[in-house]
Amino acid sequence: MTLSPSRLPGSPTSLRVLTVTNMYPTPARPILGTFVAEQVASLAARGLAIDVLFIDGPGSTWNYLRGPGQLWKTLADTGYDLIHAHYVFSGLIARMQRRLPIVLTHHGIEAQAGWTAPVCRLASRLADITIATSPAVAAALRLPDVTILPCGVNTDLFHPMPKAEARARLGLPQDQSLVLFLGAPRPEKRLPLIEAAVRRLQEDVPAARLLKVHDQPREAIPLYLNAADALVLASVAEGSPVAVREAMACNLPVVSTDVGDVRALFGDLPGHFIAAAEVDDLAAKLRAALAFAGRTAGRERILPWSLAAVAEKIEGIYREVLRTR
Repeated sequence: MTLSPSRLPGSPTSLRVLTVTNMYPTPARPILGTFVAEQVASLAARGLAIDVLFIDGPGSTWNYLRGPGQLWKTLADTGYDLIHAHYVFSGLIARMQRRLPIVLTHHGIEAQAGWTAPVCRLASRLADITIATSPAVAAALRLPDVTILPCGVNTDLFHPMPKAEARARLGLPQDQSLVLFLGAPRPEKRLPLIEAAVRRLQEDVPAARLLKVHDQPREAIPLYLNAADALVLASVAEGSPVAVREAMACNLPVVSTDVGDVRALFGDLPGHFIAAAEVDDLAAKLRAALAFAGRTAGRERILPWSLAAVAEKIEGIYREVLRTR
């Protein structure tokens, strides 16, 4: 399935951009690629004219084969200045034309591991400018010139609120220590490791509970982040994990394995912990996060990466590629 391009009008003199992506919210999957949708909306808010061509690869891999035809049909209808592709197969589909320059964003593990990694390197060499969401993703691409730029954070939606209020609105108990796992339980997220670490944690903190949240409305996610005592991430690899940035925007303590740009993002900020990918250390860092017993100053570190700030940088990249093509 492919969505019809959804036009977000800009000013008559604005850039006109076609976003090609295989991650984008739909009524059936409202949280799929919300970070792409928010980026599109933030660019439209700057006055750019943005259309979205959604190639529903997650729905069926056959949709990738239909993608080039859908691209050509879309390009025949409107005069675009450039294409911004998100993820590797969208980048390859975008290159099925030669007239328009391509900006390609790689978001995470697909560029770092598995059979998609060499395909990502190929797609990057076919693009005019490649964006990686973290230095780890950029290094995996093995290119001399990659722009590092994480996705922006909706700092209006993700903001601190009283924990008791958030729990009351969600119907969660006030007397438990809640460790939040946020996202789809895909193998690379190592949810079994997290579950084992929380069981180990419960030997010392009987009130500790693991709260697993997936497929909830976008508007509910800030409530869960504010209701929790800590966010946990134990991924094999990441780009710049959005869940971590959104948790920090809510001043929530975070425990994460050393993936993506997490170590640099945490720095020496109290209430943020890097854990080894093994049960005892992960449990120990979760124990330390719960003992922190308060909120962090993470939001201050995230504010420079708001949606508006990142959109300004992306527009600069668009104009740069048009100047140099």
